[in-house]
Amino acid sequence: MPLVEETSLLEDSSVTLPVVVIGNGPSGICLSYMLSGYRPYLSSEAIHPNTILHSKLEEARHLSIVDQDLEYLSEGLEGRSSNPVAVLFDTLLHPDADFGYDYPSVLHWKLEQHHYIPHLVLGKGPPGGAWHNMEGSMLTISFGNWMELPGLKFKDWVSSKRRNLKGDRVMPEEIARYYKHYVKVMGLQKNFRENTYITSVSRLYRDQDDDGQDRNISTQHLQIEKSKFIKRNWEIRGYQRIADGSHVPFCLFAENVALATGTLDSPAHLEIEGEDFPFVFHSMPEFGAAITKGKLRGKVDPVLIVGSGLTAADAVLCAYNNNIPVIHVFRRRVTDPSLIFKQLPKKLYPEYHKVYHMMCTQSYSVESNLLSDYTSFPEHHVLSFKADMKCILQSLSGLKKIFKLSAAVVLIGSHPNLSFLKEQGCYLGHNSSQPITCKSNPVEIDAYTYECVKEANLFALGPLVGDNFVRFLKGGALGVTRCLATRQKKKHLFVERGGDGIA
Repeated sequence: MPLVEETSLLEDSSVTLPVVVIGNGPSGICLSYMLSGYRPYLSSEAIHPNTILHSKLEEARHLSIVDQDLEYLSEGLEGRSSNPVAVLFDTLLHPDADFGYDYPSVLHWKLEQHHYIPHLVLGKGPPGGAWHNMEGSMLTISFGNWMELPGLKFKDWVSSKRRNLKGDRVMPEEIARYYKHYVKVMGLQKNFRENTYITSVSRLYRDQDDDGQDRNISTQHLQIEKSKFIKRNWEIRGYQRIADGSHVPFCLFAENVALATGTLDSPAHLEIEGEDFPFVFHSMPEFGAAITKGKLRGKVDPVLIVGSGLTAADAVLCAYNNNIPVIHVFRRRVTDPSLIFKQLPKKLYPEYHKVYHMMCTQSYSVESNLLSDYTSFPEHHVLSFKADMKCILQSLSGLKKIFKLSAAVVLIGSHPNLSFLKEQGCYLGHNSSQPITCKSNPVEIDAYTYECVKEANLFALGPLVGDNFVRFLKGGALGVTRCLATRQKKKHLFVERGGDGIA
């Protein structure tokens, strides 16, 4: 059914929702959970291994974490996220996880329905976001319990499915099913709308001399008489794809918008000649499908894999396990300390260290030429692809080499699709002249509220702010929820005291 018919909140198109969340992956799901009134408290018998943090938690044991000073609690903590609230929430949910411990969470959750903040979560597919589209042949990088969301242990869910959990790492499709089940079992379905595509998110302004009606004002008009207009609400336009394939347009109004889109929408390109030839892939699902369909079976020519991250390593393993020879090209030195393999313990991630070992020991030389199964080309880049399925590689010294390929897979990262925002959302980044990326140019936010520095009432969480692991994106939900709950309290106080105007 169309979006506007699925909820009474939207029968009157003039109704303004407190929050609209764009993106229904783990970031959006966790935010919906907390906006629905679920609150974390320090468990009665819990003792956090960090004694300083534990003493801080004891000071306000009667308060939920949402009602406490997150800056005070986060102070002095260190972890693998640059966002302090993400590190705080992770250490509360998984104490000392980075030291290899599997301590239980020190939190317990209560549903306090009076804290419910009406909201909608909009997503293109089922709850779980990009996890439903990931290549299913690889283990996830994180442990199963690191992928779980608050209130439902992943191991408990797995055992209820009567599956033996061999080891702690799991397949992406299992994670996708877990997220979909989570929304159902936590009673969050009423907040979720699937098959929705956002086309624009824009500010509405109100003329102070007007009758209170919100309306769009031209940018030029705003610049001329900026003081005359008040920033009001957000207008979210898009369409919902229904069962017969047709598109039903919708228009929502919201006081706040939370961006939880992730960054997997648009694979990054090399931007070189011939990259649009059909033998050049830009995602693991494309490459996996080609292998499954037998398109590369019995090929003598190697597959070119470009990139030095985990997705590229997955592609190497996929080709290697299917007896397809590999040419592996990447710009960095194998000793580069920022390579992801340097951050992964060998015992926990043996398959990735197998790839890293090959990257170091099976590199190209004039004497050895191409090896039969795998050859790495450190500090090289691809100059171009040719119609006859050849590629030209160039080294740092400028030496060029030509190779015949059976296929090429370019896996050098991805960008979020923020086309529904002005300037494609670039203005929200630390560097407003560059596109938003998880690593090099995340959205600039307030460290404790996750509100965009350059746009009030617009929030961002998850990979958009540099938190690529599920472990850490949950902190974004905590920061946003605390900010909105605090503002809601102030608003109610304002109304109770007889205020009239914009709270």
